[in-house]
Amino acid sequence: MPWMTFPDLDALRGGGIAHRFTLRHPQIDVNAERQVVVERLWSWHRQQAAEMGFDPAKLCIAEQVHGNEVAVIDEVPATPVPGTDGLITNVPGLVLGIYVADCGAVFIVDTRTGACGLLHSGKKGSELGITARALKLMAERFGSRPEDLHVQLAPCIRPPAYEIDFAAQIRQNALDFGIPPSQVHDCGICTSSDTDRFYSYRLEKGRTGRMLALLGRLA
Repeated sequence: MPWMTFPDLDALRGGGIAHRFTLRHPQIDVNAERQVVVERLWSWHRQQAAEMGFDPAKLCIAEQVHGNEVAVIDEVPATPVPGTDGLITNVPGLVLGIYVADCGAVFIVDTRTGACGLLHSGKKGSELGITARALKLMAERFGSRPEDLHVQLAPCIRPPAYEIDFAAQIRQNALDFGIPPSQVHDCGICTSSDTDRFYSYRLEKGRTGRMLALLGRLA
């Protein structure tokens, strides 16, 4: 199946949390620029949200500009949220979506309040501390406490395939916030080392598809 989930987040499904990370689709041509391939993948990606139990019309996407801005989502935006690389919400039924193709997708779940967040964090976003920023914003807006938070990092590019270990930076941001180490998880998979399953922007010279990370709380 062209998608994967993560054991720690699977264990939270009893609280209504649903997540998915799409993989390479073997039948969709992605030898094109980003906007073209996203359009080609869009119908299939909406289908993934539906299979998870969400209304595909409630899929919320960030513009993704390699920054550290995080938006609070209370309703479905009409377009990808401009200028943002992270989305957080406490509204059941909304499903957050982040595209990646070597950058890290960071899943955040608050088991007490049901709030969740999804971030696009590559070299630049990690340097700018987008994970720390999102965790602080969840604490301010939703009352999230470190002991109730779970953080999961999806497959991304890593050393020695890449010169920066931004996965380690993301993990450290989560630990510095006070999240217990047992609740900070990294799958450890390098996207550029397995292009049968993953799209890799660096290895495929920018002309490739995008994995979609999906996260939300079912209504």
